[in-house]
Amino acid sequence: MQNKIVLGIDVGISTTKIVGIRKGEIIAPIRITAVDPITSLYGAFGKYLHDNDIRLEDVERVMLTGVGAGYVKNDVLGVPTGKTEEFLADGLGARFESGLNRAIVVSMGTGTSFVRCEGDQMQHIGGIGIGGGTLQGLSRILLNTSDIKHVASLAMQGDISHIHLLIGDISPQALPGLPMNATASLFARAQSNAAQEDIAAGIISMVLQSIGSASVLSSLGGDIRDFVLIGNLTLLPQCKEIFPIFEKLYNVHFHIPKYSQYCTAIGAALYYCKNS
Repeated sequence: MQNKIVLGIDVGISTTKIVGIRKGEIIAPIRITAVDPITSLYGAFGKYLHDNDIRLEDVERVMLTGVGAGYVKNDVLGVPTGKTEEFLADGLGARFESGLNRAIVVSMGTGTSFVRCEGDQMQHIGGIGIGGGTLQGLSRILLNTSDIKHVASLAMQGDISHIHLLIGDISPQALPGLPMNATASLFARAQSNAAQEDIAAGIISMVLQSIGSASVLSSLGGDIRDFVLIGNLTLLPQCKEIFPIFEKLYNVHFHIPKYSQYCTAIGAALYYCKNS
């Protein structure tokens, strides 16, 4: 059994992420997109086994999580299959990847959820309906595309001061705790003829700033100052620009682990490893 592998699979509605854990090591995470969760799940499972030359009998356990996991009623291809509650998987995966025992996990998926982790105690403390789904929807309406990579590329060429109202636009001097380049109002300067590059910058900035603000607010009443960002939005290059601003403003720390987009799948597998 020692050489067998445990597979963690985060099943989304159209995208599935899969990762293997063997002897505590993460093995070759991948993601697959398909038209529905079952097709995505089995496509990811088959590709993972093929690409890594793994036989079915080498798989000790399959652990499912994510909103699409509810569609799976039986073992996957005859391999013993279990399920891990998604928020628990978020916490376990983020803790493993970040090395932090006390943190708030910020899962940036279609929307955004917050999980407080203190050692083995993990609690879902809320969320907001702003995330990757917001970014895609607004991009479809305003930019006629839902290709996030394209939107991110456009945004790199945009000027956010053409879209957002900054403190410097409404005050001759910095306000207590707020520098001149802090945002006073999202999209308040946007014009009907705004350039696509500026619009893209505004959309991404709005989504990430909203998540950053909600993250900080989620920690009020406690002393946790570390936030672990996970999910697909962590791949946006703008994360490296926007979250450091929140760090300076509020004396907190945002961490993006190496396998940030796969943390939930990692946590699903870890739950079995921990309890087997």
